[in-house]
Amino acid sequence: MDLYLLAELKTISLKVTTVDMQKPPPDFRTNFEATHPPILIDNGLAILENEKIERHIMKSVPGGHNLFVQDKEVASLIENLYSKLKLVLVRKDEQKSAALRAHLQRIDALLERRGTRFLTGDTMCCFDCELMPRLQHIRVAGKYFVDFEIPTSFRSLWRYMYHMYQLDAFTQSCPADQDIINHYKLQQLSTKGLVLSPTLARQRKDDDAAAALKMKKHEELETPTFTTSIPIDVNDLNNSE
Repeated sequence: MDLYLLAELKTISLKVTTVDMQKPPPDFRTNFEATHPPILIDNGLAILENEKIERHIMKSVPGGHNLFVQDKEVASLIENLYSKLKLVLVRKDEQKSAALRAHLQRIDALLERRGTRFLTGDTMCCFDCELMPRLQHIRVAGKYFVDFEIPTSFRSLWRYMYHMYQLDAFTQSCPADQDIINHYKLQQLSTKGLVLSPTLARQRKDDDAAAALKMKKHEELETPTFTTSIPIDVNDLNNSE
């Protein structure tokens, strides 16, 4: 998402290639073996792992340093949000859901207090590129698996999400709802032991594990959907700014 934003600002030229890690193309296997995306290739140099990619963007990509601001309050506030979502999906109890809602309420309170369009000001930064994808996962996976919804009372948070949905940098980098859901289905299958080591004793288990990693045929044929609606009045949001 950082790179999409820089491309939108026309500071870089960006080409995105998606890879099916269950059936990666031969040239991908040759160059990267079992490395999982994201992989950044800049003038022939391949940078792997998120932290190294972020450092490269900050130091070597034109305009990249402008995205990386220092804000300890925001950094500490958003860092554990994703882990709380995963606990909700695993435990599926009200206590974990309440903890996630309380965390979202703290983010809502920060946005209300600051009164800015984004987390640290009226322009996007690296923290927005971290928070908004997590919020999207909460919306889509939370609703699908445990009927969790972000309360409409968190008006500043919804205003923030509304502004993010207007940006090509987010909408073009956001996975479809089906892909988000399938991601967590695979995680749940792995947790249950269906995705096991390739040295399984019985071939049947290998076949079961391989089958578990694939989307159902009807899911593959579905038209991709993207949840970008706002459950409160947009005009009211704009008038409150």
